[in-house]
Amino acid sequence: MPPLLPTFCLVALAWFCGSLPFGYWAGLLKGIDIRKHGSGNIGATNVIRVLGKKIGIPVFALDALKGFLPVFIAAWWMQHREATDVNTATLVAALCAAASVLGHMFTFWLGFKGGKGVATTAGAMLGLAPLVLLIAIIVWVVAFYTTRYVALASILAGFTLPTAAAVLMTINGTWNYVLLAFGIVIAVLVLVRHRSNISRMLAGTENRFERKKKKG
Repeated sequence: MPPLLPTFCLVALAWFCGSLPFGYWAGLLKGIDIRKHGSGNIGATNVIRVLGKKIGIPVFALDALKGFLPVFIAAWWMQHREATDVNTATLVAALCAAASVLGHMFTFWLGFKGGKGVATTAGAMLGLAPLVLLIAIIVWVVAFYTTRYVALASILAGFTLPTAAAVLMTINGTWNYVLLAFGIVIAVLVLVRHRSNISRMLAGTENRFERKKKKG
């Protein structure tokens, strides 16, 4: 059983970090409300589409950082406590990861309407399970370059998280049910947050990232 008060403080900090709407603030720096352009989303994908890579890539990095940092802090704190077992440490880190992702998806700064949570999930998984994240990134890259749909790539990568975790746990012979549960919850949340994209893909109206044409 994790200590309640410190765990609550860590989770609250994670939620606050996750809620910071860097994509929205980046738009304001450029004199626009990013929610009124492109897909209307505050995430890095829409920022790249509307404001370009020079703005979008730093936004992605910051969104990922707000997922990684709370997990890193929680893991560091739990490691420096006596009589803390691995399962308890993983539970606290996973709670912080979930809080940061939910904070991004439902940020109180913007009336609880936030992003899709992909970059923040990536940052959280970097702290929780780097190998699982690596597999999900490979799936994302293959799906994106095959279809040019960011949404589809993100959904497939989301479902890769619990799948890859389960496969690796089976190979290792040790099961971390907290990590597996976190992966399942994230996969479902990513799917739900992309439901409008799914509707547009089925209707053939979803925006693709077109390949750059070679000059000359």
